[in-house]
Amino acid sequence: MDYCGFYNLQVKKTNFNSCRLLEADFTMANLTGSSFTGSELSGAVFDQTVLEKADFREAQNYRIDPELNRIKGARFDLDGLPGLLGKYGIKIG
Repeated sequence: MDYCGFYNLQVKKTNFNSCRLLEADFTMANLTGSSFTGSELSGAVFDQTVLEKADFREAQNYRIDPELNRIKGARFDLDGLPGLLGKYGIKIG
């Protein structure tokens, strides 16, 4: 599903498990309760996206800005912290 556009779509509770979503655009999409478990998300765009209760465990290479996206109740692995905090320039580990 590389380069797919989900701009402003309602895709709640969708399973994107073990998918390759390179440079997919999720800008302004509602992904409440969706699962990205084990997916590759290099270059995927999350901007003003609703990710509440979404599951990113075992997902790889995502960049999600908690200040620009709604992530309340979302699930992440410890390995995913750089994808959430990278913009702050802090070192983890």
